[in-house]
Order: sequence, then structure tokens, then C-alpha cells
Amino acid sequence: MVTGNFMLRTALLCGSLVASAAALAADVKPAVIYDLGGKFDKSFNEGVFNGASKFKKDTGIDFRDLEIQNEAQREQVLRKFAKDGFSPIIMPGFAWATALTKVADEYPNTKFGIIDMVVDKPNVQSMVFKAEEGSFLVGVIAAETSKSGKVGFVGGMDIPLISAFECGYAQGVKYDTGGKGEVIANMTGTTPAAWNDPVKGGELAKSQIGRGADIVYAAAGSTGQGVLKAAADAGKFGIGVDSNQNGLFPGKILTSMLKRVDVATYDSFKAAKDGTWKPGIQVFGLKNDGVGYAVDDNNKAILSDAAKKKAEAAKADIIAGKIQVHDYMSDNKCPL
Repeated sequence: MVTGNFMLRTALLCGSLVASAAALAADVKPAVIYDLGGKFDKSFNEGVFNGASKFKKDTGIDFRDLEIQNEAQREQVLRKFAKDGFSPIIMPGFAWATALTKVADEYPNTKFGIIDMVVDKPNVQSMVFKAEEGSFLVGVIAAETSKSGKVGFVGGMDIPLISAFECGYAQGVKYDTGGKGEVIANMTGTTPAAWNDPVKGGELAKSQIGRGADIVYAAAGSTGQGVLKAAADAGKFGIGVDSNQNGLFPGKILTSMLKRVDVATYDSFKAAKDGTWKPGIQVFGLKNDGVGYAVDDNNKAILSDAAKKKAEAAKADIIAGKIQVHDYMSDNKCPL
């Protein structure tokens, strides 16, 4: 009789766990609210969209997404999504931090994810990337490929996050050239409009090319498309960012610094579905394939074996700790 009761209790417990897991999966109602620049920016936002789309394809679970049009919408839209039961809700971009800090307290049972910023709340997953490591590698590639010894960098909004890209890139250039390579750098602006100004991005790239740069790296959201076009039109090379942008101008984009926001998005949604989602800081770098550089049919003819070899050697040394890439975000200083 004891055995029978034990078996009954075990069966009930197992049934309860299965039911709980099923209920947990059924409660997954994922959403993405994009940053300014738009869903199809061929960069940061689009990478998140791609990760969410892959999750939908693999699981059959749809997601809701929305493009905000101005800063004033952030808190209102985020609160509406939480009120409507979406969870997890992922927001790409540091600018979501203020709205998220407030709304996360109001909806403690909702799971939130923010990319490129840390929000210390028990229901928030903060996904940060070692952009300086990936930028170091494309800096090595740029220096190894450049004929003029001068390369360019165009950033979006003038903030520490983008300075981290610039600093990592410059470190890679200096490393490959023994300190001789020159980086000409400009930021597009000081407001969020800097993410969506391809005309100004193109003008900055042309100016840098006029000063001798034969390769220009863009870390500027939609603005970067103007940078890459200007480089291609001038017969120079561009370097893309975040998503693989090699196909925008085939044969004219040397490589793209990959920031795997697609993987971060997919993993967050899947963890919520599987019941393994956890709040806290998640760091993506070279060691866990969170950043890197793109090689495909669009750039294989222009990315030399020598440049790839140098980049792969630097990658191995960074992972092993032999090369220390300075983290600009730690002190807002670049040691160069």
C-alpha cells in the first residue's frame, strides 16, 4: 500500500511538473521593441529581428514587434507591451534603460531583456557585448589590408558605447602596424538622430577618404549605410558592423564586425520557453562567439589569407589572455 501511495504521489508529481512546464511554455509571449533607426537598419535592430525570426521558425511561437518613432514613446510603449502580457520583452539599445528601470518595477512578473546596458532588476536580463574585441580584429584586418597606412572610423552617437568600438579598432590597427597606423575618427552627432543620418555618414566618410583613409569602419546604425556607400563609390573598402553587411556592396565591404545580438535574442526567448531564463548580466565576447568578423562569398576575394591569418592569431591570443584589449567602458579612456 505504501508502494502504491508512493507511485501515485510520484505520478501526480510528474504530471504536475509536465503541466507546469507546459503552462510555462504557453505563457511565453515574446516581443521586441526596436531602438531608433528602425527594424530594417541592416545593422543592430535587424540583428535582433533576425534572432526573433529564427526563434519563430524553430518553435512556431510568433513574436510581436514595434518600431518607435521618437524618444517620448519609450515608456508608454514598453508599459503597454507589459500590460498586454508580453514576456520576455527585448529592447536593443542603451537608451531603453530609463524606461525599463521604471516599468520593470511595475510588472515584476514580466521578463525583460536589454541589449548594451545593465539594468539591475530581478526580472531583467542585461546582455552586453565586448565590442572592443571584435573591433580589434577588424582593426587588424584593416591595417593588414590598407595601402595608405590610414584607415577611418565613423561612429553614430557620441557616447562611450561607440567610443569602445573606436578604441578597440584603433588598438587592432596599432597592434598590427607596430604603432604606425593612423586612424581618422569622427562621430556623427550627439543626439539619437545620429543613428539615422546616412547623408552625414557619407560626408564624413568622404572627408576621411580625402585625408588618405582607404578603409572606413562604420559603427553607426542606419547612418553606416551612407558610410559604406561612400567608400564603395570612391573605390575604397568599408567595414560593416553588428550584422553581416558584406552583401550591401559586394566586393567593396572588406568584412563586418559581428555583434551577435541575433544569438542573444534567440537564446533569451528559448530560455523563457524552456523554463531556464535567468535575470542578471550576460556577457558576449570572442570566447563565447558573441563577437567576431564575417567571411562569405561577398568578401572572400578581397579578404586576403594574410589578413585572416593575422586576425585569427589575434583572436586566439585575446581568448588566451595574451593580448589585453582595453575595455573603454570601464574607465571611458583609450590608452592610445
